[in-house]
Amino acid sequence: MTRPTALITGPTSGLGEGYARRFARDGHDLVLVARDVDRLVTLAADLRSAHGVDVEVLPGDLSRAADRDRVCERLAAGVQVLVNNAGLGTSGEFWTADPELLHRQLDVNVTAVMDLTRAALPPMLAAHTGTVINVASVAGLLPGRGSTYSASKAWVVFFSEGLANGLTGTGVGMHAVCPGFVRTEFHERAGIEMSTMPGLMWLSVDDVVDESLADIAKGKVVSIPGMQYKALAGAGRLIPRGFIRAMTNKMGRARGRT
Repeated sequence: MTRPTALITGPTSGLGEGYARRFARDGHDLVLVARDVDRLVTLAADLRSAHGVDVEVLPGDLSRAADRDRVCERLAAGVQVLVNNAGLGTSGEFWTADPELLHRQLDVNVTAVMDLTRAALPPMLAAHTGTVINVASVAGLLPGRGSTYSASKAWVVFFSEGLANGLTGTGVGMHAVCPGFVRTEFHERAGIEMSTMPGLMWLSVDDVVDESLADIAKGKVVSIPGMQYKALAGAGRLIPRGFIRAMTNKMGRARGRT
């Protein structure tokens, strides 16, 4: 019996690795897309050994059009699951940031999500089955934490919700996962200082993966893992946005990040 295939971007650490390990454990063959070839090869070998699945390695930088095109070609051949997990965060103020870096951020966080989803959908629709999981962020739901990053994640949420409506009845699911602060390498790589963040606001990778996939199995379009973040998102719909901006600025240090 042919196993389903999941293509996952950014799987060499954090949430991407968590999704890769979970889908491998659940019996999916994998296509792994990332820039770090050494980590990619090591992870692929580990997953093959641990779970007996086929793992295809596809090195690529999703900020580059040529690399996005190669991933899109693979998606056009058909997969059952696409996890758009790769994301780029940056530190520093928007008005001093390198414009090239800002464009790279949007190419990874927005353009790649759009291009890869567009490539994945036709074969999914032809098969009347498929799942697209777009990793967004609570930062896309609440104002006050940076500018381009938060805006890019808000785009992912609205993109996913709009497509979910359009795909109703097709057998293809479109979902956005909106985690809060997760214990990964993300903030360190971005150069973002997080030492003042209260411990209760941190989530584990496994908890985010497990809760989001449980939500997706129930048909939820937007998954917000963690009761604390569900509460924040719910409050964000009721409390004046100025107050939310002040609170997220105090807790999340909105200055010093793009």
